Amino acid sequence: MDRGKIVLSLVNKIKNSPVEKFNIMEICGTHTQSISKFGIRDLLYPKINLISGPGCPVCVTSEGYIDTAIEIIKRENVILTTFGDLMKVKGSSESLTEQRRKGIKVKIVYSPLDALKIAEENKNFEVVFLAIGFETTAPLIGLAVKRAKENNINNFSILSCLKIMKPVLKSILEDRDSKIDGIICPGHVAVITGADYFKFIKEEYNISAVVTGFESLDIVAAIYFLINQKESKFENLYRECVTSYGNLVAKRIIEECFFIGDCIWRGIGKVENSALYLNKKYEEFDALKKFKLLIKEKKENSCVCGEIILGKKHPIDCEFFGTKCTPSHPVGPCMVSSEGSCAIYFKFGGRNS
Repeated sequence: MDRGKIVLSLVNKIKNSPVEKFNIMEICGTHTQSISKFGIRDLLYPKINLISGPGCPVCVTSEGYIDTAIEIIKRENVILTTFGDLMKVKGSSESLTEQRRKGIKVKIVYSPLDALKIAEENKNFEVVFLAIGFETTAPLIGLAVKRAKENNINNFSILSCLKIMKPVLKSILEDRDSKIDGIICPGHVAVITGADYFKFIKEEYNISAVVTGFESLDIVAAIYFLINQKESKFENLYRECVTSYGNLVAKRIIEECFFIGDCIWRGIGKVENSALYLNKKYEEFDALKKFKLLIKEKKENSCVCGEIILGKKHPIDCEFFGTKCTPSHPVGPCMVSSEGSCAIYFKFGGRNS
């Protein structure tokens, strides 16, 4: 039987299952993209309610972080380097795109190693890399810092906004208003951390969880697995890419370079022990220490992105969606990144859209 027929067979089994209503949260932005691209959300609703969680690092980057980045680039002889999808995210008043229009030096890079190369080639400038992401991007950012130290590239630093998944998932699952029946774990994070990192979902919260890939068959198989457990269970269905223990080299780099601390997640607030910061061995490459700054958080001016990130609302529940808020003119961070729920709904459509 070909893959298409297997998918249809599983879809029919899900639709004909005795389950009346089952809420599943997917965490990874790439899963959200695939679910919308393949029409899985609409195909299985209302029996299966697929909810998007905080899997987009751009979406959860706080206004205070953007404000601090803008404060840094307003100084003389500074080049700011960043991933492109962070450019349109607003701080409390402006975005990096608006700053670049004013002639401020902001360069888009595809890797922190590209930023390091810019620092090597521009010795008279301080080059700062905006280090956002989850466990997936942390090893490469750590590697860039290690190389900077080894090669005495002292005009390079990072402004860290790296986050880790487990604490925010615990925060969501401990919310009394959360009515989540199953979790599709972020596959890219699991490649680094290992599948066992997510076993706590079953062990501590008695909720079934699964690690899976990003094709339609992977996702539909994961949904079928989740609704067919008589008791909570955890399973790794992405074994071709994810081991139980993860990428040991990548994990060692994270452990060598970073320590864990508290962090503000946009739309969520302070989540304890949910962020990675450079440790004492590498603190000379910490932009906050180098420029003697603190990230100052103000009351956020976002729309309902916070509730969307937490799975309490769908993008179409926002009055600005598709009208005042579009990928060309985003109001909130969920419309900025290609992994943001609102941008995905806008591109592919979604339930009742």
